[in-house]
Amino acid sequence: MAGVGLGDATDDEIWSYALDHGFVIISKDEDFHQRALVSGPPPKVIWVRLGNCTTSDIEQAIHQGHAAIMAFLENETASFLSLD
Repeated sequence: MAGVGLGDATDDEIWSYALDHGFVIISKDEDFHQRALVSGPPPKVIWVRLGNCTTSDIEQAIHQGHAAIMAFLENETASFLSLD
């Protein structure tokens, strides 16, 4: 998130930024998943659970999960989606 000045941001700062700007958090960090369970949306969290992988692997998972992601975004009560 260095493009918006969040390169060294804490999880709290990222969460607040996403909430304030209507963004979805996509992360490999389980902390965001746990926070989404406790706090609920917004913001929504997409948890990428691929272990050690390349950026290309993450991009592929997002493309393959497109339909699930779109359904998740349309569901107002869903707080997180897991991409495996």
